[in-house]
Amino acid sequence: MHPHQPLSAPDSYAAHATDLTKVYGTGDTRVVALDAVTVGFVRGQFTAIMGPSGSGKSTLMHCMAGLDSPSFGSIRLGDTETGSLNDRQLTRLRRDRVGFVFQAFNLLPTLNALENITLPMDIAGREPERAWLESIIQTVGLADRLGHRPAQLSGGQQQRVAVARALAGRPDIVFADEPTGNLDSRSGAEILDFLRGSVSALGQTVVMVTHDPVAASYADRVVFLADGRIVDELHAPTAEAVLERMGRLTPAHQV
Repeated sequence: MHPHQPLSAPDSYAAHATDLTKVYGTGDTRVVALDAVTVGFVRGQFTAIMGPSGSGKSTLMHCMAGLDSPSFGSIRLGDTETGSLNDRQLTRLRRDRVGFVFQAFNLLPTLNALENITLPMDIAGREPERAWLESIIQTVGLADRLGHRPAQLSGGQQQRVAVARALAGRPDIVFADEPTGNLDSRSGAEILDFLRGSVSALGQTVVMVTHDPVAASYADRVVFLADGRIVDELHAPTAEAVLERMGRLTPAHQV
């Protein structure tokens, strides 16, 4: 592991939020999912986001990725302020500069692995960057499975295809929401090794929401949320250290 320390220069961030607030509902049903969160994700770094259930982890990721809009505050992806974009511009930004990996693999069953990997670029009318694509396929270790459809692949292999798809367009940042949640421990470890390798070997920036201390230990940095606020962070984490921090947070915030 080669943990990076956060840098203060704005151009070192692949994504940055300032005073990010997200409110759902009004009156008695009003819920503050994010409460004035300021956080940056450094280029070429693997960050895990953790916290008790309902702490705002997925809301933070969805707002940062442009899938949800904040109630207040600002978000920058690279040098682009997302709040200044119209829907069409935001869609293009997500397509061209952001990769997504979700718990459900979201592969098209009628396409083979390679076609699933290149699908976003095909839709955008962009030619894959061949050397980059080959390095991803090499890293993902599925060169002998590229002609197989999802039904012919194991769960771990399907998720590796999904991760390769997220990386194939060479995005500025990849957001992964519980990417090992549907996998057994061995397949999960394969995915985490792949994400780790994409950061260490390919210089990718990855932000992963997880509840698993072992998964978080693959990251360079762990950010802890509770009640919609960042309450702690840990660098060069071990599973034991993450578990200990989570243990401090969870009892106080359980109802």
